[in-house]
Amino acid sequence: MEEGQKDENTIYVGKKSVMSYVLAVVTQFNQGASEVRLKARGRSMSIAIDASQIIKNRFIPNLQFKEIKLGTEELTSEDGSTSKVSSIEIIMTKG
Repeated sequence: MEEGQKDENTIYVGKKSVMSYVLAVVTQFNQGASEVRLKARGRSMSIAIDASQIIKNRFIPNLQFKEIKLGTEELTSEDGSTSKVSSIEIIMTKG
């Protein structure tokens, strides 16, 4: 998979409703994507997890979780201080 394609099928989770991300993932799969990634950090991680479970249980029963990556990212604020934030990447395939 090329780097450009990888970004097209990556959905960054923020402060929208869970169903917004569910719709985004289902749309990607319906447009022919073989793999979709949900990425989130901090408080948005629970939204990403909820979205992945709603997709599997309600919309795409044959959804497979190819990989789930957990990590920590270091963010620098405007005043120069750094803080560590947890992150998650959920890689899903239809199969």
